[in-house]
Amino acid sequence: MSITTHSFVKTLASLALTSSVLLAATSTQAETLISEGTLTVGMEIAYPPFESYDGDKVVGFDPELATLLSEQMGVTPKFVDSKFTNLILGLSSDKFDTVISGMYILPKRLERTDAIAYARTGAHIMTLKDSEQKPATEKELCGLSVGLQQGTSWVKDLEALSTDYCLANDKAAITVRQYPTAPEVSQALLSRNIDAQVEIAGAAKMFSERSRGRIVISSLDLIYPQTLGIFVDKGNDALFNQLQSAMDAIKANGSYLALIEKYELTPVSE
Repeated sequence: MSITTHSFVKTLASLALTSSVLLAATSTQAETLISEGTLTVGMEIAYPPFESYDGDKVVGFDPELATLLSEQMGVTPKFVDSKFTNLILGLSSDKFDTVISGMYILPKRLERTDAIAYARTGAHIMTLKDSEQKPATEKELCGLSVGLQQGTSWVKDLEALSTDYCLANDKAAITVRQYPTAPEVSQALLSRNIDAQVEIAGAAKMFSERSRGRIVISSLDLIYPQTLGIFVDKGNDALFNQLQSAMDAIKANGSYLALIEKYELTPVSE
C-alpha cells in the first residue's frame, strides 16, 4: 500500500470515528431531552437580574448561562416561564429538561433532583427610604412584617428565627407574608403593607434601582448565603453529565467567569 493510499485510509477511518461519536452524542441528547436539539429550561421570568422580559426577549444571568451551556452541548435553549413554586414539579412531569432560575441548592430539593452549583450569593433586607425601621441584620426583623416570594428558603429561616431568637428573647415575633412573585413583594412594600422585604442580592439591588430611590437596602452584609444550582430530575444521569461537561468547558474558556463578574456574583470552584 502506498503512503498516499495509507493516508487516505487513515483519513476515512478518522472521519468514520468522528461521525460515530457525533451520532452517539445526538442519540444521547435525543434520549435525554424533551425535544431533540432543544434544551428546555424552566425559570420564573419575573426575577431580574436573573431572568426577566425585555419586550419578547428573555434576558438576565440565567438565560445567558443557559445559552453558554447549550452552545457547548450543540443544542438550542428554550425558556419556559413558570411559577417558582412549580419549577421542581415541572422537572418530574417532563415540562422542562432543567431548571435554572436563581434557585438555592437545598437538601429538600435534592430529594427529587440532582444539582450543579453555578454561583454563590445571599439575601438583602430592603425597606422604604423614609421608614423609621432600617434593619441591618436578620435579628433586627423581630416585631416587623416581612414579605417574601412564595417557595423561597427564607420563609422557614425567618419562621425559625422568630421562634428561636425573637420570642426566646422576649422580643415580638416576625410576621412572615408570602406573595406569588418578587415584584409583588416590592409592590406590597411600596404600599406599606409590609415593613421589609427579603430578596436575593442581585434582585434586591435591581428592585431598589427601579424604585427610583423609594426602596433601599438596609442590611449591611448578605444574610443567609447559599449556593445557586442547575437542577435536573433525579436519575437523569445522562443530561446531568452533559450539563456538567458543558459547565466545565465554559469555566475553562473564561466565559463563565466573565458572566459571573458581569452580574457581580461569587463563582464556585467545583
